[in-house]
Amino acid sequence: MTTSWVERAVLVGVVVVLFAAVLLLMRRGWRARARRQADIPMPSGAPVAAIRWLDEPVDGRYLSSTRAGDWLDRIVVHSMGVPSRARIGRDIDGVWIERQGAADLFIPAASLIGARLDRGIAGKVYEQGGIVTITWRLGGTEIDTGFRADAPVRHEEVVADINAVLAKGPSPVRPASGGVQ
Repeated sequence: MTTSWVERAVLVGVVVVLFAAVLLLMRRGWRARARRQADIPMPSGAPVAAIRWLDEPVDGRYLSSTRAGDWLDRIVVHSMGVPSRARIGRDIDGVWIERQGAADLFIPAASLIGARLDRGIAGKVYEQGGIVTITWRLGGTEIDTGFRADAPVRHEEVVADINAVLAKGPSPVRPASGGVQ
């Protein structure tokens, strides 16, 4: 049987059109989700120079943030749904997630609810304990933020550090950093 170039071109065209349609539907869904999440305020942030690391930050990957308790309800507003290379650490007033290619994220100690080891977030699933999940409040919304260290053996250390910030609470005075709090 010989190949008809016309048939092949038509089939390739159909596949390209279907692929483009799927991409457009995904974009439409992402924008609809952003409209539904318009009530979520922008997280705090400050220039990286203002971070006063208490210990060595841990390199890894910021996976995503979701509404607490619903590991598939990704938050897309304020670039919180964008996975990126990151490093996580704590300073005296909270937890920092310094991200590449997306806005850094500061979680004030007063907003922390807790940290734990988990298995998955926003469609990413790993072995048990393969993700550090930080639960915190942003405005009136409880959020789970997922982080995976380059060296997963450090996950327990990260959870302990975050829970130490929670136990201590914020310091009484935070120097002006030029960022929004």
